[in-house]
Amino acid sequence: MSLWTSAAAAEATGGRAEGPDWACEGISIDTRTLQPGDLFVALKDARDGHDFVAQALEKGAAAALVSRRPEGLPEGAPLLVVEDVLEGLERLGAAGRARTGARVVAITGSVGKTSTKEMLLTMLADQGRTHASVASYNNHWGVPLTLARMPAETEFAIIEIGMNHPGEIAPLSRLARPEVALVTTVAPAHLAAFEDITGIAVEKASIFEGVPEGGQAIFNADIETSGILAEKAAACGLRGLSFGQGGDPYVLEEVQLQSEVTVVRARAADLPLLFKLSSPGRHFAMNGLGALAACEALGADLALAAQSLGRWQPYAGRGVRETIHLDPVEPALTLDLIDDSYNANPASMAAALEVLAAARVTDDIGRIGKGRRIAILGDMKELGPDETRLHAALADLEATSKLDQVHCIGPLMKALHARLPETQRGAWAETSEELAGRLRGLIDAGDVVLAKGSLSMRLAVIVDAIRKMGHREPIL
Repeated sequence: MSLWTSAAAAEATGGRAEGPDWACEGISIDTRTLQPGDLFVALKDARDGHDFVAQALEKGAAAALVSRRPEGLPEGAPLLVVEDVLEGLERLGAAGRARTGARVVAITGSVGKTSTKEMLLTMLADQGRTHASVASYNNHWGVPLTLARMPAETEFAIIEIGMNHPGEIAPLSRLARPEVALVTTVAPAHLAAFEDITGIAVEKASIFEGVPEGGQAIFNADIETSGILAEKAAACGLRGLSFGQGGDPYVLEEVQLQSEVTVVRARAADLPLLFKLSSPGRHFAMNGLGALAACEALGADLALAAQSLGRWQPYAGRGVRETIHLDPVEPALTLDLIDDSYNANPASMAAALEVLAAARVTDDIGRIGKGRRIAILGDMKELGPDETRLHAALADLEATSKLDQVHCIGPLMKALHARLPETQRGAWAETSEELAGRLRGLIDAGDVVLAKGSLSMRLAVIVDAIRKMGHREPIL
């Protein structure tokens, strides 16, 4: 069954279909990843997508969504012409949402959106046909693209919604019209665009505006702004459900953080709830409990969902742990890498450092002899005027005190570097590329190494350099 026919897409967008009748199997905004049979959407970003329409059609696109006919196209080229491409995509997304009977959950939060989305995908896919946002497609084009890609027969849908500035979340939530909305947490992030964390909480709470009255609002009870979330849920006529140590009805009772797993004991009202995650992290325990609350709110079986959650693995760059074999002849010469290089803010940094502090090292296999817990940390961006203090404050965390060495990258991380005790203070470099060239002298067999920083700091360069020191295998 096709995703969209030319007639259905034209009716949904109010556009005009040109050329022969067509049907698409998917939707793409990038010719590099386009598959034959996709509808190519010619969005304007760094480049104008209209410049790539001919290439998309040559690669087998079923048609292109455009606001004008690009030069050089042959007569009869399959097009869907609309006044504005982004608006056309939004209308296609709204129609995709309207035609399905899927139960929809929308997720936002300063930390943990994508991990929680992937947890929900793992659990709900065992209980029905499930559709979810790809990667971190959570912005003004990512949300309508996800909705437009949703098959009509979908039973569960998971929509991730992000923001950089005030006023972004509510319109996207109204487009998705979720029955359930989940806020993972509110933490210092994007403070350059907000006066304080209260402003961030108000923006995150606006996800509840898209939930029809009588729907369910799920939020973290253990944050200082939980009251703002609870008040907004009530003002929108929603049933508020909180999770965490102070949650109601989802209570986090105990988290056992081990080297490679997390064991969680919780309660859903009067029902005991025990689940295990195959990755260490107190933040993963919280995200898992919130995700289980969302599953139950969607009508899924809670016990089955908790069982399925054990198969979830962190998304690439968000806490994936792997073993690097440093010598093909000596299999014991390994180090463990925690790749959390995708993004960073104070809350996610604290969570990642706690995971590193609990990691098990291996002694007596490297040149140093003692396995070490080593953090390689890059600047956290968009923290506003308090950015220097927030970086320096990482030195005061209990988890930081348990580390053997901390290497810092970027001008903001100089504040942390200066605050560290001399015994922990490692190297400082302006860029990831600069530090990557010095890695062989900084890490050794037996170590556990965390790489974390904001995406623009390119900690992925560090991750790649460590991987190239040997060959890797995931820790299961």
